[in-house]
Amino acid sequence: MSYKERLKNIKAFVLDVDGVFTDGSVYLLPEGNMCRVMNVLDGYAVVKAVKNQYPIAVITGGDDPGVKHRIQYLGIQDYYPKSADKLVDFELFKSKYNLRNDEILMMGDDLPDLAMMRMVAIAACPANAVPEVKAISDYISPVFGGHGAVRDIIEQVMKIQGKWHEDNTQSV
Repeated sequence: MSYKERLKNIKAFVLDVDGVFTDGSVYLLPEGNMCRVMNVLDGYAVVKAVKNQYPIAVITGGDDPGVKHRIQYLGIQDYYPKSADKLVDFELFKSKYNLRNDEILMMGDDLPDLAMMRMVAIAACPANAVPEVKAISDYISPVFGGHGAVRDIIEQVMKIQGKWHEDNTQSV
């Protein structure tokens, strides 16, 4: 069964932050703070998915207050920062929503994401993911992380399920 056919059965998304929602860059500010840049195309798709009742988990090894604020602003309820073992948080998310592996799409970009990606119905990655992630991905977005890769995959799922349509969703 092709990945396009499996999109019909996706009920939830699991996403990494750095390299997926961002391009992986960290901007170092004068006082030692760091910041990341996220794309409004991704934000728009996330808001549409949340409005359509898709559970979304963001599981990341980082713990940036700005990232947390952005994730919450988009309406994502399941944010797992400082994830030392992403599989533990993945299982918590699945249990919370009574999800099966074959109902989940995971987008990751680097080695810590591999274990989760091996378990889900569809493993996806941005164009700039590391080779090991690309090797196991069912779908490699032509879009780089931080430039709309999240939008790419969410839009595909929602279109094939008939849930991507014009509405009053605002770009955020």
